[in-house]
Amino acid sequence: MNAQLFTLAESLVPSSYIRQARDARRSRESLLATLLSQRRLPRSGWDRATLMLALHELAALDSNTFVGNAGVGEREGRVVCPIVADRHFGFAHGIGRSGDIAEPQPKAAGSSLLYALTNELAADALCIAGAAHVRECTVLPLATGMSMTLTLLALKKLRPGADLVLWPRIDQKSCLKAIHAAGLQPIPIENVYEGDELRTDVPEVARRMEELGVSRVLCVLSTTSCFAPRGVEKLLELARLCDAQGVPHVANNAYGVQCEMCMKAISAASRHGRLDAFVQSTDKNFLVPVGGAIVASADAKHGKLLMQTLRSTYPGRASMSPVLDLFCTLLHLGADGWGALIGHRRQMLPDFKRRLTAVAERHGERLLLTPHNSISMAVTLTPSGRAAASLGAALFVRLVSGLRVVTPTDAQKTICAIPFTSYGAHTASPPSAYFSVACALGIGEEDVSLFLKRVDKALAEWKRPPKPQRSLAHAAPNGGAASDTAAEHVEDETVPPVTTSEEADPITSV
Repeated sequence: MNAQLFTLAESLVPSSYIRQARDARRSRESLLATLLSQRRLPRSGWDRATLMLALHELAALDSNTFVGNAGVGEREGRVVCPIVADRHFGFAHGIGRSGDIAEPQPKAAGSSLLYALTNELAADALCIAGAAHVRECTVLPLATGMSMTLTLLALKKLRPGADLVLWPRIDQKSCLKAIHAAGLQPIPIENVYEGDELRTDVPEVARRMEELGVSRVLCVLSTTSCFAPRGVEKLLELARLCDAQGVPHVANNAYGVQCEMCMKAISAASRHGRLDAFVQSTDKNFLVPVGGAIVASADAKHGKLLMQTLRSTYPGRASMSPVLDLFCTLLHLGADGWGALIGHRRQMLPDFKRRLTAVAERHGERLLLTPHNSISMAVTLTPSGRAAASLGAALFVRLVSGLRVVTPTDAQKTICAIPFTSYGAHTASPPSAYFSVACALGIGEEDVSLFLKRVDKALAEWKRPPKPQRSLAHAAPNGGAASDTAAEHVEDETVPPVTTSEEADPITSV
């Protein structure tokens, strides 16, 4: 309401009441004014009423919400289902234009403004998380894999003669598929063990770069966040190598925003070497539904051109949904809430690690030492006569999700025409089977306690020697059940029977 409306309202309601209401509304509007002016996360998160007011004010700037608008184009932001219209708060035009995903739309001033603000807020959130001096930031309505593909396609425009991607091995299919979808050839570089931990073989990356020819190498695609026992990439060493050789460098920071170690590594690599861009998921790092990613750069020399090319490479308009999710979440949290969320995860890690170590040792196993991975943890699985994968299956039916069981195998698995041995282990020769779990953003004490209780009992069952098979001689005559084969009663929190098959999939993710 503007000043004239408040004045008119005073003729119907006592002016003292109207003035109080006007002041309350102006306090909310001032938050939006501050956001537009400072373009940073507010110190304290916004309440629901303020956030709804901002959304409705911005949506009212799009032509599909104009009173008396005569839409005669083929796309006028019409939404037939009321539930869908409510879900999107009136934003129906999407973002960008055919030439650039960040270009404002004439019909959608509100959507364009919201997108520009979201990019600014995302950059601020990355800085708070530890990646200082983020200079360019683009939120894409694509998950991490497709955002990586788009980044590689943008690089391809800048280096049209290059077709190879040097890729320190990370056994996640989306990485390889992102390279493959961009029409490029991945060159896997095996990791090396440093104690229990897998680390980057930087000399081998340098050797392959020289062997293949710098002009053919599109980029080095490194990884920060990953499943233990792999550690964070030796990002600074790779960045210095790329800077010396004039080769672009892109980091897959899928869920690394929540981890101070990953973000500081990105910051150092950007300042003291070459890191053209880093890509991260919105759902894993900001607790929103799957569907978005942030491509950012803190590289003063190389980032701007790549990000401009990235934005102009996106074909057509883009969905507003993942952008809107991130916009609302960041304003809901504010800088203090965002910092507290990251801090809570960091505080949970030492206790989770200590308690998991105790459970592992109780069953003759051990927590692998991975000092360069402060998200994921791995526990050995010594052969017990049962397939290691059966442990994961038993935990899955007991409502444990996210645990991964990896088993050494000589069998090869082909991904994008590249054969891998012991796929899932980040190496061809893992010394033993193991399972990995993560202390990820949003985890709570209840998650940890329930998991430890269930994995403790699951390991006890898995370690128990398999029962011998009954012979047919024990079967009762005439097909009846033998007297000693009554069903066993099992107490709550024991695990279902586990298989003894040794042909289980070498990697099981639950």
